Amino acid sequence: MQVEIGDIVRFLNSVGGGRVVKIEGNLAYVDDDGFETPVLVKECVVVRSHAQTATDAKADMKATTPPQTAVAPSSQSAPRPQPKPELPPAPETAEGEKLNIILGFEPADIKRLSSTTFDAYMVNDSNYYLYFTVSTRTADSEQLDVRYAGLIEPATQIFLFELSTADLPSIDRLAVQAVAFKRDKAFTPKPAIDFEQRFDGTKFARLHCFGANPYFDTDVIAFDIVRDDVPGGRRKTEIDTEQLRKAMTEKARADRRKPKPVAKKPVKEGALIEIDLHADELLDTTAGMSPAEILNYQIDTFRRVMDEHLRYPGQKIVFIHGNGEGVLRAALHKELNYRYKGHEVSDASFREYGFGATMVTIRNLKR
Repeated sequence: MQVEIGDIVRFLNSVGGGRVVKIEGNLAYVDDDGFETPVLVKECVVVRSHAQTATDAKADMKATTPPQTAVAPSSQSAPRPQPKPELPPAPETAEGEKLNIILGFEPADIKRLSSTTFDAYMVNDSNYYLYFTVSTRTADSEQLDVRYAGLIEPATQIFLFELSTADLPSIDRLAVQAVAFKRDKAFTPKPAIDFEQRFDGTKFARLHCFGANPYFDTDVIAFDIVRDDVPGGRRKTEIDTEQLRKAMTEKARADRRKPKPVAKKPVKEGALIEIDLHADELLDTTAGMSPAEILNYQIDTFRRVMDEHLRYPGQKIVFIHGNGEGVLRAALHKELNYRYKGHEVSDASFREYGFGATMVTIRNLKR
């Protein structure tokens, strides 16, 4: 049955429902206890159509009005309240007494990451209701933009919003605030949730960054807002960036000079080592570092990995450098053509890494 404004619906794949107050495109906005929850139209099941509700209301009014009494119309008479369908509460579990809250981003078409859209879902795997907001922040601003605000019921997954590939570069941080509670019963209070973490939009273009998650049918990029009552995320702190840069540089130099024990490891057939050379994967922060210093750190990491595995002929190493302007890729290939000449070099799997990775196979050059 087609969903229309005024219909009373239930959610197909989650607990909840209410009255449809607005329809925009493929989204229906459902009034649930005073909150308008956006839900995909295809995820709504009509419990009672607006036409049927109106007919029942008229019949009920006719049955309760004495036939000999004429009721004059009045502009001040309030409309008859419509009954709200009673929804059974989700059964509580012992595991549900611990909060497990996940924010997942699911691609509409995982085979076309460069052009697809990404649906954001909130998962509340607990016995608690949550009032929450999901916000984002750009790199040049200290203010948050709210993407979604509302209520999520216990043991429920809901759709929040959609991101396009054009939205991703402008997002620098992701923030979630939430308060957990139970209705009509005593409960163990939980601390207010204040999650904030860096949002790396470049990962949405890399197939290997999407992984399986028990709450989703397809591979997603997921953020653990709370896991077994333990909050996730990292709060931004005020630090001396220049002091941090010097400390990281000195540590990198000390690591290169530090002698390491020789321990030859057997190489398994088909074994593969994956090294992500993106700066945000190697460093906690790049604040205060110039592009040249970041590139030198990435090259030092590449050399260290190569030197550690030169004694393992047959070892395959994938270096993820990304597309970008090609500066890091060119620097790696220069190293491979001169410093590590003779080892087998090829582009890594396009299906897994696109054009952003190089695979090196270590050869026994002593022969």
